[in-house]
Amino acid sequence: MDLVAWYEAYWAGKDDTVDQSRLDLMLPYVQPGQRVFQLDGGPGMLAERMVKERKADVVMTDLTHEATRRARAKGLNASQLYIAEQDIPWPDASFDVVVSDSAIEHHFDPARSFDELARILKPGGVFILCLPNIGHWRHRWLLLRGKFPYIPASPTDFTHLRFFTLNEIRQWLGDRDILIERVDGSPSTWVRGLYPVWIRHPWVRPWYEKLAHRWPTMLARDLIVIGRKKTP
Repeated sequence: MDLVAWYEAYWAGKDDTVDQSRLDLMLPYVQPGQRVFQLDGGPGMLAERMVKERKADVVMTDLTHEATRRARAKGLNASQLYIAEQDIPWPDASFDVVVSDSAIEHHFDPARSFDELARILKPGGVFILCLPNIGHWRHRWLLLRGKFPYIPASPTDFTHLRFFTLNEIRQWLGDRDILIERVDGSPSTWVRGLYPVWIRHPWVRPWYEKLAHRWPTMLARDLIVIGRKKTP
C-alpha cells in the first residue's frame, strides 16, 4: 500500500474541521517566541493557532503535498516529509517544543517517530503529545465481552496502525530521556460510536468532560501528555 498516496486522497477530500477543544488543551504549553516543530500537522490547524495565538515560531511537516500546500496557503512554514523514509532535516536540539497531535498512531514505526522528535528537542524542552487512548472504558468493556470493533473516529479507527495506553507512552518517552509532567484528556463526546446518546445530553456532557480531565486514562478518547527532556 502506498501510504502517502492514500493520505494525499484523504486530505484532498477533507476540510479543516478539527476538534478545537483538543487543541485548546495543548496550546498553553507553547510560549511566545519559542521555536516549535510539529510532525504530520496536516493542513496546519494547530500550527496556525500556535503562530497566531501563542506567537510561536512554528515549523511543521506533513507526509502529503496536499496538506503542506494548504498549510503554506495559511502562511505557515510547512514542508513535505515522510518520517518512515526521511529524517527530520534539522540538527539535534534545534527546537524548544516538539508537537505530535494525533499522528504517531498512523505510523508503521512509532519508535522512529519518537526517536526523531526527541533528537531535535533541546534539553529542558517540552514534548507535547496527543495519542488515542485504547484504555478508554468503552474499549475495555468491549474487550471483556470478547469484541474488538473498529469504531470510526475512536482509538480503534481503521486508519490507526498502533495502539497506546499511558503506560506505553510513559515507556516510549522515558526511553528517550523525556519525563512526563502532566497528563490530560480530551473526551471527544461527539464520537457517536464511542458514547451512548445520554452522555451527549447538554446536562450530562459538561460533567463527563470534567471527569475525563480528572481520569483521562479511563474516560478520555485522547491522552494529552506533556513531557520534558532531561537536562545533562
